Amino acid sequence: MVPVKVPCPCLGSILLLLLLPWLPPASGFFPNIWSLVAAPSSITHQDLTEEAALNVTLQLFLERPPPGRNPLRLEDFQGRTLLADDLFAAYFGLGTLSRRFRAALGEVARANAAQDFLSVTKHDPEMHFDSEQLVGSRAHLVGSLRQALSAASALEYPLARKHLGAMLHALQDFYSHSNWVELGEQQPHPDLLWPGRKLKNLAQVGDSMCSDCEKLSCPGNLLGSMFLTSGYFGTEPPKPPGKCSHGGHFDQSSHDPPRGGINKDSTSPAFSPHHDLHPQAAQLALQASIQALNLLRGRLGDSGFSRLMQISPASSLSFVLDTTGSMGEEINAAKIQARRIIDQRRGGPMEPTHYILVPFHDPGFGPVFKTSDSDAFWKQINEIHALGGGDEPEMCLSALELALLHTPQFSDIFVFTDASPKDAYLTNRVEALSQKQHCRVTFLVTEDPSRRVRREVLSPKRFEPYRAIAVASGGEVIFTKDQYIQSVASVVGESMMDMVTLALVPSVLPTQRPLVFHVDKLLHGLIIHLHGEISAFRISGPTGISQDIHQAWGPLGHIQSFGQFWTVNLNDPPQVGAWEIAITAQGIPGVRVKAKTSLDFLFHFGIPIENGPHPGLYPLSQPVAGLHTVLLVEVIGLVSGIPNVNLSHVILRGDQENEELGHVALEPTGAPERGVFTALLDPKLLLTQRPFFLQLIGQDDRQSRLQRVAPQPCSVAPVLLELSGPSDPLSPGHQALLSLHIASFSGPWELIITASVSPNFPFTSNLSRVNMGQNESAWGQLWLQVPVSATLDSLVTVTVTAEAEANNPAPQARAHAFLQLLVQAPSQPEQLDDPGPSSRPTQNISRSNLYSSTLGPQRGGSEGSMAAGLWWGPVIVLLLVFGIAAW
Repeated sequence: MVPVKVPCPCLGSILLLLLLPWLPPASGFFPNIWSLVAAPSSITHQDLTEEAALNVTLQLFLERPPPGRNPLRLEDFQGRTLLADDLFAAYFGLGTLSRRFRAALGEVARANAAQDFLSVTKHDPEMHFDSEQLVGSRAHLVGSLRQALSAASALEYPLARKHLGAMLHALQDFYSHSNWVELGEQQPHPDLLWPGRKLKNLAQVGDSMCSDCEKLSCPGNLLGSMFLTSGYFGTEPPKPPGKCSHGGHFDQSSHDPPRGGINKDSTSPAFSPHHDLHPQAAQLALQASIQALNLLRGRLGDSGFSRLMQISPASSLSFVLDTTGSMGEEINAAKIQARRIIDQRRGGPMEPTHYILVPFHDPGFGPVFKTSDSDAFWKQINEIHALGGGDEPEMCLSALELALLHTPQFSDIFVFTDASPKDAYLTNRVEALSQKQHCRVTFLVTEDPSRRVRREVLSPKRFEPYRAIAVASGGEVIFTKDQYIQSVASVVGESMMDMVTLALVPSVLPTQRPLVFHVDKLLHGLIIHLHGEISAFRISGPTGISQDIHQAWGPLGHIQSFGQFWTVNLNDPPQVGAWEIAITAQGIPGVRVKAKTSLDFLFHFGIPIENGPHPGLYPLSQPVAGLHTVLLVEVIGLVSGIPNVNLSHVILRGDQENEELGHVALEPTGAPERGVFTALLDPKLLLTQRPFFLQLIGQDDRQSRLQRVAPQPCSVAPVLLELSGPSDPLSPGHQALLSLHIASFSGPWELIITASVSPNFPFTSNLSRVNMGQNESAWGQLWLQVPVSATLDSLVTVTVTAEAEANNPAPQARAHAFLQLLVQAPSQPEQLDDPGPSSRPTQNISRSNLYSSTLGPQRGGSEGSMAAGLWWGPVIVLLLVFGIAAW
């Protein structure tokens, strides 16, 4: 039985009081950081979401002292802005990157903000507690919480984060869009959470709630009723006589008597008639958000909640294994690396958070095995043996796609095979999926013509799909022999060390010039990989000291050779400055330089929306042709103890010739210590038809050059895709209707529309081709049939691709949208008993109705077993609220 601990409620209160002063004075309920253009002092949905998550993370860290380190002290965080980097540095040690945690937090925040922009959610009153739809909105809160819990319990954490973001959006909107604050309430609503309780004192159809107000600011327009109400927005549904409007410049209902409105979204009277109450609404929304996250933590346990929010510096271990008869040595190599990682990292902060295994052969692949229990993973991989087959090619990319669908973001995936892919038609889709997941794919290929039976003459370019996917994902393709595979497979352990890849100039090989890479003082533990038909290489440091291929131990480091694969471990600390690698080789050699660092960055794109009721940044996973696009950069590692850095601009570089396509200056956004920068990308800068890399440029405190390069290239989508699904989970034996929205901002485009479903459920679509001009839109529908035999709690991924035909200005340009849904049993009528006032949580929840994916939504987990806790040991379910068992 798992022990249950109910801590003193005073800790939660202290943390809450500690957090609230961190919020800027007044405002927030606009979507995200870009909203501050319209209302500079406002607190946004992004602010509320991030502050709540950081608060609960700090609470978890305070209650779970780090092994071998001093416990965190609450007083060390009082009076200062709470930052993810500071939390990770204090808990895991200085220099520990919070990349995955910040990425997960960004997913939740963007899913939250998207509710104000997506075509299927932005005008739905039940999504936002508008138009007195309080009962329906509360039902969506409860439903969304259940879906987030179900997805997390099935290890589908990205899907859970999507539901969580939409849930928090509605929860926060309640305090801004209703009159809860005006009623004098100073605590979050006690009954929003419980489906067994009814909301009381609701305004009825004939109750007049507001008086007429012709000014922008309307502090006294509520009639003094004690009934709970919310403002009507727009024309649907129409505002009845005497009812309140949402208000603001863009609300059409506010022009009809009674004029004015009651929203507290911002500090600006132009947007929020009750702007003066924005601070109070923000405080209650923040408290409710903290309570909702604590409720999830109590229900999932510390380990489950930490996996949901990726509160760990460790990545996952993901293997894709060819199991045909010729693969005995490769399978053994994978087992050795898995055993080594399990033994070395068990119980420590770098223990993998998940283990994923996908076998393949011809004609089959899968099933996927996913677990957080290292012993279960070892048992599973140890049962795999090389059997049967022996011909080429194999279903490699199908297995890799399955692994990508179930591997957490910012992980490395290792493919062991000796055959080319039979399913090369999946190349583009797998490339897009690897970029959506931010997963690097490394292929370890023991290609030996004597080991495989050839049914036909195979092309010498048959491995090109592997190379294309490796480039798109930031990985490598390493060819080796059986006798070296165990040594070459050591790259698995290296990649688990959370290293960054350094930029090489020129990036395209072969070249007659030496390759150049730059080292700054924040880099250490440098490793160079070289592979291919290399006859000689020489590495030279900034001072001219060099070491060549024949010097195993030399002045620069240690060189090891395994056939045609070399690793160079440079001495620490490495010399700061420009390094060179001169190579003599036949064909195209592979070169990769990796390093550990305390400084890195995340990025995403968005469209600035400034002329609507909720100005902000519409989140995108890639820029869209014809649109003014914002690049948002989050710098990781700006903590005390690290030298000051000055980051000035970002360079866009072509992925082939490494030429500079353009550069944009970075503008700090928000508090400087948060390390958030924005840059506006002009559409002319995004005319390139080829992928490009983002290179972050700056200087350290000694004016020395700093640069970091994104590990994966970006590409420009020809159109904007939105793929939307039903509000409820999929049910076996039922049909689900999906909606596709295509918007063009350039063109003309002649597009081929294709769709696929994983697993292979039957579906039909009414859209296969579309011709679009500039500023035109098209709609389509897909009907997905869920078989009666569908596995409960299994993930279904729908992929839609819009590809430009060859006669377009940018042939082969593609946009992808991914939508993930969970199969669950049909929902039953609520049977939860009212826990009563003594056990009612201070938590609150939210919901999500129709949710959408834009240009590559989120991802998911998989089947398999779930056991063990995170590295802090046995799970102790920590209840910060009472009555949790009702969930």
